[in-house]
Formats: sequence, structure tokens, C-alpha cells
Amino acid sequence: MSTWVEYYNYIMDTKGHPKTRDWFLMSGPGPLLTILATYLYFCNSAGPRYMKDRKPYELKNLIKLYNAVQVGLSVFLVYEGLQGGWVNGYRFSCQPVDYTDNPTANRMAAAVWWYFFCKLTELLDTVFFILRKKTNQVSYLHLYHHTLMPICAWIGAKFLPGGHGTLLGVINSFIHIIMYMYYLITSMGPQYQKYLWWKKYLTAMQMVQFCIIAVHNIQVLFRTCDYPK
Repeated sequence: MSTWVEYYNYIMDTKGHPKTRDWFLMSGPGPLLTILATYLYFCNSAGPRYMKDRKPYELKNLIKLYNAVQVGLSVFLVYEGLQGGWVNGYRFSCQPVDYTDNPTANRMAAAVWWYFFCKLTELLDTVFFILRKKTNQVSYLHLYHHTLMPICAWIGAKFLPGGHGTLLGVINSFIHIIMYMYYLITSMGPQYQKYLWWKKYLTAMQMVQFCIIAVHNIQVLFRTCDYPK
């Protein structure tokens, strides 16, 4: 057991990025795992039991506000990701993590942390489904995705808040602008359905996103690049 503790401390102390070490929720995985355990308990047990004999909540105005905030956060992340490197000196073929106190590197590190924070706010997607008694939409894949993304984003913010892998966050946030815009328009009522003709392209865009990110990240494995493989 002491060996595992020593290895854990070694990873946290020596491999964590010095910029984000003391930032909120970045000291170690404990706080994040507690949040996710609470989320899963609510979604799989406490939430359905609480709603069993209750009418579904409408939450219309709250959901409109939530979707609008998510659109705004996603626009912010795309802008900060671009200004933090991807239109400001980053190379698409190989971009190491910047450990200096460069203002641009600090900006990207902050953007990565905000990306992580957004993955936590997106847990509310499922909470709203539960409170509205739309449990058919709380699939295993849905829970898997919403649980895994905060973990991956935390790893990025803790160990790699900059460099090659951040393109993932920029592209994903761009897709989320469109996705949450769709949700926002949908939540405004059936009279706005005519403006959603582009819905059929959303899934295709998500698939293209996956392919671009996969190719961009995998290429680092086959070239000399000072980025952790």
C-alpha cells in the first residue's frame, strides 16, 4: 500500500503542471471523483426514487437559461483556445506543452481549466432529464460519456493544460455551440421548429469532429514530438 501511495504522490507532485496545481479542484482526483459518484448515485438511484410519485418538473425557463449559458461558454472556449495558441503560433503537426510563464501559455492553461469546468456543468443535462421524468434518455452511453469527459478534461487540466491535445477542446467546444444552440431553439417551443432544418447535419458534424481529433492526436505517436505520448 505504501508503494502505491508513494507512486500516487510522485505522479501528483512531479507530473502535474505547475500552473494549475493550486487551481480549484486540481489538487487531486478526490473532489472530482466525489462529484461524479454523487452524480451517478443521483441518476441511478436517488433521482428516480425522488421522482417516482411526483409529477415531472417543467423547468422551461431554467433550461433556456442553461442552454444559453452553455452556448456562451462554448463561444468563450473556442475564442480562448484560438487566441491561446491555435491562431497564435501553435503548429498542427506537433505542439509541445509550454511550461514557461508566457502570457499566451497562461491563457491556454486557463482555457483548459474552463473546459474542464464546463464538463462539470454539463452533468446538469442528466439532472434535468431525471427531474423531467425523461429517464428513457438517460442511457448507459449517456452516463458513460458524461462521466468520462470530466475525468479526461481533469487529466488535461492537471497534466497537459496546453499543447497538441488542446485542439480537441477547441473543436469540441465549436460543436457544442451548435448543439446547445439547437437545444436552446428547441426549448423555445414548436413554433421555432422551422428554424431547425439543419438538425440532420448535427450528428454528421459530431462524427467529423471525432475523425479530425483522432487523426490529429494519433499522428503524434508516429513522429518526433516533445509531447507526452
